[in-house]
Amino acid sequence: MAEGSGPKKPSSRLATLAGWAQALCWGLVRFWSNQLAWLLGVPCLRRAYHLWLAAVVIFGPLLQFYVNPRAIFANHHNFFNIKFVRSAWGWTCIFLGGFILLVVYLATRRLLLTLRHLSRLAVGAGLWLGATETFLLIENLTGYCFDPVPEGVLVNNLTDKWTCLHKGHQWHGYDVSGHTFLLTFCCLLMVEETSVFRRYLAQGHPADAPLRLIFLLNVLLLGLWNFLLACTVVYLYEYSHKVVGAAIATLCWYLTYRVWYRYSWSPGRPGAGLFLKTGPGEAKKRN
Repeated sequence: MAEGSGPKKPSSRLATLAGWAQALCWGLVRFWSNQLAWLLGVPCLRRAYHLWLAAVVIFGPLLQFYVNPRAIFANHHNFFNIKFVRSAWGWTCIFLGGFILLVVYLATRRLLLTLRHLSRLAVGAGLWLGATETFLLIENLTGYCFDPVPEGVLVNNLTDKWTCLHKGHQWHGYDVSGHTFLLTFCCLLMVEETSVFRRYLAQGHPADAPLRLIFLLNVLLLGLWNFLLACTVVYLYEYSHKVVGAAIATLCWYLTYRVWYRYSWSPGRPGAGLFLKTGPGEAKKRN
């Protein structure tokens, strides 16, 4: 028995260490998810965040005089622009869609209500696609075809952007920043959707590791969008193009989350139908 029990000691120590590591990781996930859920759930902090976004877009371009114009973010084809910004809506739908799915279904166990809440992402996709087509139309209607020459600019009689570019010329029009629109829109949506997690936890709904991890991933993605938005407004596009893009994104968010989603025939606001009663646990946490 003594000989047989000897080799098991290292493995038992490893199992103990693994258990401690697992408990530590779970404790960190639980702690940070609770703290961030509380921050995102405070209305005044969300309003302050909206002011932050406005300040980034309005005053961020002033930093272009103090940054290196040869930095990686000054190139339209940098890694982050290609892999993240151009696919920002796809990344947002994957992470935010997973969060909405888990929160609504775990709280209600109702499939139709879950699909109703997920339909907000479909509305967002429609607004994004509509805005993109509108921006392209504006650029086409306000632009002209030209060729750069040593004496200046030689204007052609081509009135269509795609024909102009196809024939090897260049097009100049009012190019509303689609990247600024998309990043601003994604930030506003993510803050709005994840704000319900505070009340979800307060009412004691299931909150195991998968839900908390997808919530933390959404917060990390939100931080990345903020960083890339700041880089976009500092390094790329003209000033008015960025302001107009962000203003249209804010208008789309306001008309949906602050106006349309209040009606019963809409997809509903985040948290609608999830928190029908206020439990004693929530009342204590609020106090």
